[in-house]
Amino acid sequence: MTALVIAEHDQSGLKDATLSTVTAAKHFGDVHLLVAGENASAAAEAAAKIDGVGKVLHADDALYAHSLAEELAALVISLADDYDAILAPATTTGKNFLPRVAAALDVAQISDIIEVVDANTFKRPIYAGNAIATVQSSDSRKVITVRATGFDKAATEGGSAAVESVTAAEKAGKSEYVGAELSESDRPELTSANIIVSGGRGMGSGENFALIEAVADKLGAAVGASRAAVDAGFVPNDYQVGQTGKIVAPELYIAVGISGAIQHLAGMKDSKVIVAINKDEEAPIFQVADYGLVADLFQALPELEQSL
Repeated sequence: MTALVIAEHDQSGLKDATLSTVTAAKHFGDVHLLVAGENASAAAEAAAKIDGVGKVLHADDALYAHSLAEELAALVISLADDYDAILAPATTTGKNFLPRVAAALDVAQISDIIEVVDANTFKRPIYAGNAIATVQSSDSRKVITVRATGFDKAATEGGSAAVESVTAAEKAGKSEYVGAELSESDRPELTSANIIVSGGRGMGSGENFALIEAVADKLGAAVGASRAAVDAGFVPNDYQVGQTGKIVAPELYIAVGISGAIQHLAGMKDSKVIVAINKDEEAPIFQVADYGLVADLFQALPELEQSL
């Protein structure tokens, strides 16, 4: 069997979610990696070095500069006949284009898997992660999105795959890239950070997130937030961790002023070590925390920042 992984990249390097997806794809046998972009040869070269990747397909065309769903789906569909499984990370990009691929191939997409039992059987979380469903597919070709936190990252060295150029698919022309407003930060991205400090409704206001940021800067951490904090307008929605936000699994997750709603826990409970700071000793977050501090965050955070 041969699997095709669609890489996520920034033209110069691969996203960590791609490495986890490669690990999942290895259960199918041979792994090929598709790098579609414009002037993305550096990303293709990095892909060739990934341990376990047998071939890299490089589609270099302006059509793929911004990963538009219609254009990327058309490319993947044009390559699909050669593969038994097609996988992509369960990120915003993967969730956008891969259902189009599944529909065109007339197969059922298998979403957000966290384990490959065998080539036809997979495990995926349901009910905000409170239950794990085992699903089986009889489709001859599998189309799968992979939850990156469920698999270890493939090694970025040790591979020596050949890079093969592929021709761009016919232009779909149903959408075009107009522009993007991106927030810039010196801190790590949420989904790739080893340490995350998140604030919740208990922070009281957006200005008080400066306390979170001071601790995060000392730790070299990313800053996150609960949905309640985002909905209250304290921080932008790209900070949101949870079922409707970003799924993370850092080495250390510090939850400050977060009660621990199921929606939030679904996005961070796979973290290696969880620390909770909350003045309410009955807060549900303490049930999943490895370490808990019952304290006023406005006193605890400055003390923590000063001691780092």
